[in-house]
This record gives sequence, C-alpha cells and structure tokens, in this order.
Amino acid sequence: MLMSMTGFGKATAETKTHRITVEIKSLNSKQLDLSVRLPYIFRESELEVRSIVGHVIERGKADLLVTCESLPGVSSATVSEINIDVMRRYKAQIEAAAAELGTPVPDDLFRVLMTLPEAVRNAAPEAEAGEVEVLYSVVRSAVEGLMAHRRTEGTALENFFRPRIGAIADLLAQIEPYEQERVPRIRQRLEDALAKIPALEIDKGRLEQEMIFYIEKLDVNEEKQRLAKHLSYFLETMDAPTPGQGKKLGFIAQEMGREINTLGSKSNHAGMQAIVVKMKDLLEQIKEQVLNVM
Repeated sequence: MLMSMTGFGKATAETKTHRITVEIKSLNSKQLDLSVRLPYIFRESELEVRSIVGHVIERGKADLLVTCESLPGVSSATVSEINIDVMRRYKAQIEAAAAELGTPVPDDLFRVLMTLPEAVRNAAPEAEAGEVEVLYSVVRSAVEGLMAHRRTEGTALENFFRPRIGAIADLLAQIEPYEQERVPRIRQRLEDALAKIPALEIDKGRLEQEMIFYIEKLDVNEEKQRLAKHLSYFLETMDAPTPGQGKKLGFIAQEMGREINTLGSKSNHAGMQAIVVKMKDLLEQIKEQVLNVM
C-alpha cells in the first residue's frame, strides 16, 4: 500500500464563543518540513500541535493554518489597559523638558500622555476554558482528512507504477530475439574485417580466444537478470502493508537505471538500443512520481 506525500485536510469545531478552523496541506519533501500558524490565543500550544501533526504525517512539506473567529453575537473586542508607569515617566520627562526650555507644561497634558507610545496597551487575549482541547481535537481531525487524501493519492500512484513496471518487463523480454542474432553478426563482422587485411597470418586458436573474450564483454544476461529482480522487488516493496516505502522505491529505481544504462552500452544493436530508449523513458516517469511517495 502506497501513500502519497501530497494531500489536504480541513476540520472545524465551535466552542461557546469561537469557531476554530484548521487547514493543512502537504507536498513532497525528503524530510518533515512543518510550518504552523496559530492565532495569538493559542501561541502556547504550538509545540503540542507540532507533535500531533509530525507524529502522523512523518514526511513532506506541510503548512498548517489555524483560524479562530468569534461567533455571531459574541464580542471580539480586546480589553485595553492604561500603562500608568509609562505615563508617569513620560510626565516627568515632559515637565523636566518644559523647565529646561522655559516653556509651560501643556494644559491638556493627560491627553498628550494618552497618545504617546505604550501608554495604552491591549490586554493579550486568552483562550476560554476547554478551547485548547478543542483545538487539539480539530487538528487531529484535519490531519485524519489529510491522511485520507494521501491514501487516495497513493492508490493513484500504484495505478501509475504497475503498468509502467510491466511495460519495462515486456520490453526486457523483447531483447532476447535481438540477442540471439547479435553474436553471430558481431563474429561475422570481425572476421570480414580481418579478411580485408592483406598478407595477415592469423592464429586461429588465439583468434577464437579473443572472439570469446570480446563477445563475453558484450553479454547482457547478468544485466537482464538483475533488472528483472529489481522490477519484482519494486512491486513487492510497493505492496508492503506499512506505508513509508518512498525512499526504498527511489533506491530501487536508481538500480534499475544502472542496469538499463549498461544494457544500452553493451547492446551494439540498433533494435536493442531502441528498446533501451523506451525503458529509459518509462523509468524517468517512474522516478518523477516516486518523489511523491511517502
């Protein structure tokens, strides 16, 4: 069973005063890269939210957004506080400056003080009783939605990989007829080339040895066997019951690429090279989508 790193989840719940909405989306990434944006009232809950999300999604670049809206009829105004200590220091400085400059202290000094920075501050809003637990519950629901989406995308990836792995296996079987005619053709070509050299004395025994050595270097049986095993191992890994096969599938695809490249370099036959090109095209499609597997 495959699971994609791409997905989206959303969940909403209401308390007595607020509507809490959590949205989370994820894309492919080598490691877990989690971005969390919380309203100020939940600022102290970020670590727990990260723990809830990270424990489940494991890999991927994920963005989580939490919004908290006041319900209709519920006041959302924050309480302002007058910072008397700051105003006291401002007043002393203004009076000292007035005495130093020989100017009168403003008659509307209090109004002036109220307009200075930090003289009035908004009290930090706090979450109502039980709202943090509601937040955690909504986060879990959104993550469940994300994972359900990931499983759906994983099924689509399975349906993408299987026919392409099968097509590479079919192409591998098509190499055999070319391989049977390739060795006699190479042998005849070498003998014809030697025959064109005048007054050349050839040691038939030595020539036969060199022929065998050269043809063995072009033998592709080992590459075919290893590629067939890699194809089977890819499907076997893909069908594992526990998600998280992305990295392993990537490694297997790399090994498949090595064997296909070696087949191409050893082929020495136009028909075989055409088959290798088709294999490479299919493998590139597989590699591109393997990056999305968790």
